[in-house]
Amino acid sequence: MAEAVGQEIKEVGELKRDHYSMIINGERVESSAGDTFETYNPAKGEVLATVAKATVEDAERAVQAARESFDHGKWRRYPVGKRARVLNKIASIMRKRFNELVEIEVLNSGKSLSAAQGQINQAIEDFEFYAGAIVGHRGHVNNMPNGFFNYTHKEPVGVCAQIIPWNYPMMMAAWKVAPAIAAGCSVVVKPASLTPITAIILNEICHEAGVPAGVVNTIPGSGGVIGDYLVTHKDVNKVAFTGSTPTGKDIMEKASSTLKRLTLELGGKSPNIVFDDADIDAAVKGSLFGIFYNTGQSCEARSRMFLHEDIYDEFLEKFIEKTNQLKLGDPLDPETQIGSIISRDQLEVIDGYVQSAVEEGATIAAGGKERKVEGFENGHWYEPTVLTNVTPDMKAVREEIFGPVVVVEKFNDEQDVIKRANDTEYGLGSAVWTKDQAKATRVAHQIEAGIVMVNCPFSAFPGTPFGGYKQSGFGRELTVETLDLYMEDKSVLSYYGPKPLNPLGV
Repeated sequence: MAEAVGQEIKEVGELKRDHYSMIINGERVESSAGDTFETYNPAKGEVLATVAKATVEDAERAVQAARESFDHGKWRRYPVGKRARVLNKIASIMRKRFNELVEIEVLNSGKSLSAAQGQINQAIEDFEFYAGAIVGHRGHVNNMPNGFFNYTHKEPVGVCAQIIPWNYPMMMAAWKVAPAIAAGCSVVVKPASLTPITAIILNEICHEAGVPAGVVNTIPGSGGVIGDYLVTHKDVNKVAFTGSTPTGKDIMEKASSTLKRLTLELGGKSPNIVFDDADIDAAVKGSLFGIFYNTGQSCEARSRMFLHEDIYDEFLEKFIEKTNQLKLGDPLDPETQIGSIISRDQLEVIDGYVQSAVEEGATIAAGGKERKVEGFENGHWYEPTVLTNVTPDMKAVREEIFGPVVVVEKFNDEQDVIKRANDTEYGLGSAVWTKDQAKATRVAHQIEAGIVMVNCPFSAFPGTPFGGYKQSGFGRELTVETLDLYMEDKSVLSYYGPKPLNPLGV
C-alpha cells in the first residue's frame, strides 16, 4: 500500500523510525517484491532500521515517474523565481529540523556530532545557494552580422540518475539534488545501502516544500542491480556519481551506450605539503583535520604528508602527540573527535593496508590497530594512524585507503616535492603550508589537482568548485557552473533583414 507524501502532507513527521520506504512519484512505497534490508549504526554494530529494497521493476517505475514529470509536468516550466522559493523552503524545513537530521546522520553513519553538524549545515546552504544561483543563470546574446540575431537559451537536460556515497549521505545528496532540480530536471536518487536514511528524508522534505510528485524519486537498493539499471536506461539523460574510481570507470563504460552526460567525483590520494617556513602549529592542526576529519573516510583526505627535512622531526613529534590525543567515543558526545568506521568490511580493508605497509618496511608511529571503545564494543573503530619510513612504491602510499591513515615522507626541494606529489593516478585535493605567498601560488599552479588548499584545512564551501583531475573524475560540483551540467545550451538564430535570404541563388 502506498502512502502519499505529496503536497497534501503538511509535515514529514517523525524522522526516527523502525522502517523507511522508497519514494516514487510522490508516494511512500514498498518493494514490489516485498524485499527489505537492514541498515546499521556502525558505532554500535546494531540494526538501526529496515529499508525497502528496490527491484528493477521499482527502478523502472521511478524512471518513468521522473520521465513523466519532466516531459509533461509543471516543474521545469515554473518561473525560476518560483523554483527558487521552493528550494529556499527546503532549506528552511531542514534548518528547523537541524538537530533531528544531525542525530539521524550520526546514528546511520557513525560520524562524530561535529562532523555531522557541519555537513548538514552545508546541505542546507547548498539549497540556499542554488536558489540564488538559478535566478541569475541564463543564456546570452551574441554579436552577429547585420540582419541576424542570436541568443542562447538554457534548458534542463532531463532525467538524472544520482548515485550517492555512504561517507557524506545527506550532504552529497544535496550537492546533486539541489542543482538538478534548480535547473528544472527530474531525478532518481540511489542512496548507498549502508546509509540510505537521510537521503529518503531529504526527498520527503522536498515534497513538503512543494516539489511536485515525480520530480524527486529515491530508490534504495543494490548498486550492482539498481545502479546498473539506471546507468544504462534509455530514458535517463545524465548520471552523477560519487564513489570509487573503479566503479566510476564501469559507469562511464556502461553509460556510453546511450551517450549520457556524466559527472564523476571519484577517488583521491591527496598530498599535504609542509614547507620549512610554514607556521608549524597551524600546519599540524590543519593537517590533523585534513586526514582524520570524518574518520579519514573522505575522497579528498590529505593522506600523503610531505614534510621538509628541516622541520620534519619537530612537526612529526607534534603531529603524533596530537594524533594520540584525539578522542574516539560516543559519536553523539560533543567532545568526540573521531567517529567509527562505516562497516566491519571497511575496517578490515583499512587494517589490511596498514599491515601491508609494515610488511614492506614502514613504521607505525601512531595508532595502527582496531580500538575497542567502552560502551560501543560491537562497533567498528580504528585508531588514527601515522605511517613513517614509507617508500613511493608501497601499496599504502599509492592506493586510496579511505580511513584514518596518513603516510609521511621527507623532502628537501620544491620541484622534487611537486613531482612526487603529482606521482599518482589521482588528482582531487591537495594542501600547501607556507608563509611565502609566491611559493604557495607557484606550487598551487603546478599541482595536478582540482583543489588546492593553502594554509587552510577546508576543501569546499557552496560556490567553490569541487572535482578532480586525472582518475579522480571530471565535472565540478558545488558551484554556479554545476548548473550547466544539468542544462542544455540551445542556440536560436533569427534573421530580420528586409529581403528574403536566397543563398543558392534560385
